[in-house]
Amino acid sequence: MAKKRKSRNPAGGNPRATAKKHARRGSGPIAKPTRGPKPKPPGRRRARKQYTSDDTRPRLQKVLAAAGLGSRRACEEIILDGRVEVDRQVVMELGTRVDLETQQVRVDGTVIKPPKMCYFLVNKPVDVISTARDPWARLRVIDLINSEERVFTVGRLDRASSGLILVTNDGILANQLAHPRYGVTKTYQATVSGRPTTETLAKLRKGIHLAEAVARVVTVKLKKAHPQKSVLEIVLSEGRNREIRRMLARVNHKVLQLKRTALGPVKLGDIPAGAYRELTRDEIKKLRAAIASPSERGRESSKGNTKSRTSKPGKQAAGKKETRSKSERRSSGSKERSAGTVIGGEYGSQPKTARKKKSSSPRRTKRKQATGQHRAKTARRNKR
Repeated sequence: MAKKRKSRNPAGGNPRATAKKHARRGSGPIAKPTRGPKPKPPGRRRARKQYTSDDTRPRLQKVLAAAGLGSRRACEEIILDGRVEVDRQVVMELGTRVDLETQQVRVDGTVIKPPKMCYFLVNKPVDVISTARDPWARLRVIDLINSEERVFTVGRLDRASSGLILVTNDGILANQLAHPRYGVTKTYQATVSGRPTTETLAKLRKGIHLAEAVARVVTVKLKKAHPQKSVLEIVLSEGRNREIRRMLARVNHKVLQLKRTALGPVKLGDIPAGAYRELTRDEIKKLRAAIASPSERGRESSKGNTKSRTSKPGKQAAGKKETRSKSERRSSGSKERSAGTVIGGEYGSQPKTARKKKSSSPRRTKRKQATGQHRAKTARRNKR
């Protein structure tokens, strides 16, 4: 006769069922911890170590790329191949910081000289693209300029637009001019279909809801008005993708022509389409002066808000209410309430003793009576 197999569960029965029963009751043996990594205790995550450096010199690969030796990735390969010398010593470490004014950098024995900063103003024609690379080999803005330096455009103009665009090799100035937080204005001349009304211009100033955000103009003026087509002068402080065309399409005015006429204090002038000229020193100084830091812009806007909010001293004497701080209002209110006077002003209230109880409405009393009757009937039934 076969022996009975002993149950693993000392209490008898199905071990899984017993475990479920204990789990429901909250009793039973403590389950063994499962294998695997130990869970981390709750709390704040460990902050990543931040490496800060006071060295403001540019990195070696950036210097080589600015000298026209290729992209930064290609310059990194040149450094790793041991072809770069700094002060007659081979450097193969990426991220090494150098200064071309005080140090000598050589690539394959050739001394790298600091690039000459150049600033060009170009009148971009239609069908010329402003990107640096184009897989279809179309005409680019930088192809219109005859310069030995490695230059790039400041911002962009779409293919169907024309007008002023800057070309430079000064990366810091280009970033400040293109970024909206520095508030450099851009002026456009837009030829649109139809005649925009004053309500339409007010909508553009107030803001138009686009897919990514609300876009608004700094100023907009109607230069020429005609039932068939009109000319608008629009000033923006930021440049989203096809922003003016999308804004005017929302107010049912198609853009027929779009031309940028100014960038900050620099104006296009009488330069023919496809031509360019170098910026003068005075124009470069004006551009740098037009770049306001975000903190300065915030101070200016806050000053404007305080001017509009504060009232003139003569108006208070003419019978307007005097503005008081919260602490003054609280202290005055507590004093008046303690005195027991009834105050009927903006900040005052009646004392607690003088307040009357709210009289209940007739509907509310009927509802209470019906509820009481229902409870009495229920109590009688239960007694029976």
